[in-house]
Amino acid sequence: MRSFERQETVRTFRERLQTAMDRVDMSKSALAKAVGIDRSTMSQLLSADNDRLPRADTVAGIAATLRVSLDWLMGLTADERSHAAILQESIIFSPATRSPVDENLSRWHQESAGRKIRYVPSTLPDLAKTENTLIHEYQDFASKSTDQAILATRDKRAYSRLPDTDIEVCMSTQGLETFAEGKGIWTGLSLEARLDQLSELQALLRELYPRLRLYLFDGRTHYSAPYTIFGMQRAAIYLGQMYFAFTTREHVRTLTSHFDDLIRAATVQSHEAANFIDVLHDRTRDAA
Repeated sequence: MRSFERQETVRTFRERLQTAMDRVDMSKSALAKAVGIDRSTMSQLLSADNDRLPRADTVAGIAATLRVSLDWLMGLTADERSHAAILQESIIFSPATRSPVDENLSRWHQESAGRKIRYVPSTLPDLAKTENTLIHEYQDFASKSTDQAILATRDKRAYSRLPDTDIEVCMSTQGLETFAEGKGIWTGLSLEARLDQLSELQALLRELYPRLRLYLFDGRTHYSAPYTIFGMQRAAIYLGQMYFAFTTREHVRTLTSHFDDLIRAATVQSHEAANFIDVLHDRTRDAA
């Protein structure tokens, strides 16, 4: 670690250690005894002249005693909750009568402004869906009304047009082809509506590229559940009427690595996506 980075880490550790101690009104002596170190060692850790971090087991003991996140104590995250508290609050449930899920997603997008958003959609990218597509998809949906879906899509599209937006989307080519053919959940959606949707997605990709990038992978060789990664702050896995939302860096890194694997496996790169959809549009129209 470079000298400046080490000094910053030590300073952040010292400030957050003092903050956590003040919050629970714990003295240096009491904390030192609970962690199993000398009081003089604890005093040194809190000294402005100190330029060293304690041993890993000491940091872990301090975090556990003060009930704060180890990552927070080391300045790796802004979330100070302990791992247990994060897991306890990691499930966000969407009741059938209303949809707070969208409220959380909107807030998470706002909090991630200026950071990269990575996204595997459950069907098509929400920000590109037309009203006819949304009506067909959500007219019988248990936890979200059509009006809620339309408003959420408008919000996401507005977000995508912000100047500092950076969005990557990964989905399978088969997902797009199934939509174009009107199969699966898209059975009953008219040819005209499907062609309009493909044109809308194509136009949005051309308008926003490279701030919006779509990668297509082969669903026969790779699979992904739908999820969104908000910078390095949070990742949310979609389960239909429930989200599992993680804020620990370990979970976010794991899903980021999975997303990177999907990009590496892409058979259609982002700069090719609009043309791919254009060809799919014409092929669907001609086959009708």
